[in-house]
Amino acid sequence: MEKRYSTHVITIRPESSIFDALLQMQTNFVKHIVIATKNKPVGIVTERDINRFLGDDKTAHAIDEIPIKHVMQKNVITIPDDMEDCFDQCAARMETFKIGSIVIVNDIGELTGIISRTDLTKSYAEIFGGNYLVKNFMNKKVVTCRKTDSLKFALNLMNKNQVSRLIVTNEDGHPVGLISTNTLLTHSDYFTKDKTRSREYLLPINGEKLTVGDLLTNELLTINEEDDLAVAASKMIKNNVGGIPVVDSNQNLIGIVSKTDVVRAFSIVGLHKELKSKYKELYWIKTNFIRKDWINYLVLQIVGVLKCLN
Repeated sequence: MEKRYSTHVITIRPESSIFDALLQMQTNFVKHIVIATKNKPVGIVTERDINRFLGDDKTAHAIDEIPIKHVMQKNVITIPDDMEDCFDQCAARMETFKIGSIVIVNDIGELTGIISRTDLTKSYAEIFGGNYLVKNFMNKKVVTCRKTDSLKFALNLMNKNQVSRLIVTNEDGHPVGLISTNTLLTHSDYFTKDKTRSREYLLPINGEKLTVGDLLTNELLTINEEDDLAVAASKMIKNNVGGIPVVDSNQNLIGIVSKTDVVRAFSIVGLHKELKSKYKELYWIKTNFIRKDWINYLVLQIVGVLKCLN
């Protein structure tokens, strides 16, 4: 099988701490860390898993004191590295289990790679143009904030609504930017400062006065609802973002489209193309049989008329 997935997988041991996992995510710009023992996957963890765990955990332990084995998902979804239609299978599994990556293993269960939403989004952009529009898969549930909101307010808003990103709007409700947990993690100085027992690893230390506007770039990325979903996927890959605000012809904010939505489209596009092909085949057969019967009928009528004339 052609290696279209990442063969370099970031791993840590079960005894490693939450701090170690988050540091690897920030340093390597990844959202999933595989926990492995002797190169065999025993768990997987995301930043959202860590965030949820710390929200539920009532102990006073600092994040460098909590082993990642207490946080990781132990039911690792895997596929063999010699599977022919691996991307189709990964898209189906991601959609079914609502996860963001699939671990690749060899015939003895050793870790050989990982397929992420980013890999599938890139593949969709390259292969499946002309199948769906953005409006067919976008999420109309939009959570917004303002540039003047504090970073802590924005993070609390994400946690409250269980979303990974907020669309930043102006006083007219038009989008001016986007902020995500990945934005916060990338800019966090938590891992470079002196050790602290604070668990607010996504927020700058002593950064109470920082606002959402302090982390926004000047370039606004949007996509129109009538655009091809493959165009949106290509924009996500090119700009290294996980989601894009969706606007209508009047530039009004009407939704958001993300890599998760692209994966959902990927999981059904093959079936839809097959069904369309079958339908065209049946339509052709039906049309030609009807045409053949009509011609036979006309021939019989002509023969009958000729007999009458004779």
